[in-house]
Amino acid sequence: MPTSYHKDVSPIRLAYLAIVLATVSGCSPTGAPRRGYSIPLVDISGDLHRQVIVDREEGQYLGHPTTVLLEDSTTLLAVYPKGHGRGAIVMKRSLDAGLTWSDRLEVPASWSTSMEVPTIYRTVDPAGNKRLILFSGLHPIRRALSDDDGHTWTELEPIGTFGGIVAMASMARLSNGNYMAFFHDDGRFIGPSPNQMDPPVFTVYQTISPDGGLIWGAPKEILSRSDVHLCEPGLVRSPDGSRMALLLRENSRTRNSYIIFSDDEGDTWTDPRELPGALTGDRHTARYLPDGRLFISFRDTALETLTAGDWLGWVGSYKDLEAGNEGQYRVRLMDNKHGWDSTYPAVEVLPDGTVVTTTYGHWQEDQEPYIVSIRFRVEELDEQYAMLIRP
Repeated sequence: MPTSYHKDVSPIRLAYLAIVLATVSGCSPTGAPRRGYSIPLVDISGDLHRQVIVDREEGQYLGHPTTVLLEDSTTLLAVYPKGHGRGAIVMKRSLDAGLTWSDRLEVPASWSTSMEVPTIYRTVDPAGNKRLILFSGLHPIRRALSDDDGHTWTELEPIGTFGGIVAMASMARLSNGNYMAFFHDDGRFIGPSPNQMDPPVFTVYQTISPDGGLIWGAPKEILSRSDVHLCEPGLVRSPDGSRMALLLRENSRTRNSYIIFSDDEGDTWTDPRELPGALTGDRHTARYLPDGRLFISFRDTALETLTAGDWLGWVGSYKDLEAGNEGQYRVRLMDNKHGWDSTYPAVEVLPDGTVVTTTYGHWQEDQEPYIVSIRFRVEELDEQYAMLIRP
């Protein structure tokens, strides 16, 4: 299989290739996970009616968004930087679950000093008080708080003396009500002075808040490797909530993505295991669909793929993650005109089952990237999948 996607390949040709791929074994002759994939590829990248432009500015790089859906299931907030992975934080609000978006909202002055990708989460403290938390990484990791659903915010303030990259990439509410957040570092930002080794050592950390995100404990190392560069942990809980999984980007680009599991609320984790090529990507973001399947969105970085650098999705089950299966099918959401720069994806699932997933990419040739949201129901994808596998 070629290692890059040729932009002149038609959707019909892609469908044909997907059928051919589906006949190929999902494992390499050595038994290691395949570098490519054998499951079908559903392509909705040409469905313009699904695409909503969240924000675009001529000549300005806009990227790396995160969203949070509030309890009314219609209010959606999006945050992202004006720049590649750093820059002044922009916030927008949608009151109709992503169909339309506000102008850029007024935010605190310190948000213009952000040096990293912002992330945003809902938390609830032990007294039942709800708040929104926005994080900005590198050293030190900082956060801002809102107690009124994002209408007003505090300035960015350090959560401790430690730093990190893509903070917080994901977050879990633990069974005791605490919150556990995950990030990574390569030695440059965890402490006040850079300590990057050669070769670099990538370490994934977790930190715990007992009070809904006001106070965060010292980071705990959960894995550290130099042979592969594991980072950007994306959390998925098992359907019954008893097991946590972290899907990990592999940044040396020599192996597939990896996965680790915890059966004790993050106290201990399994050794990292390679994922199939079908799930190899950057910045995995997972949500459960109404029928119990998983939808995971990511940037495609499989070592053998027709859609390198594109905005991809994956449909499968938690059991597929545990067993190392390829899953049911992949989804090409949008065609990125850049070889790799796209897709720090946000994913929300509405009560009616509509998936609203939002990210950035180079959606126009020779233009700066901008923020787009895609809407679909998995039944629509299933119909196309059925056509691909039909004899």
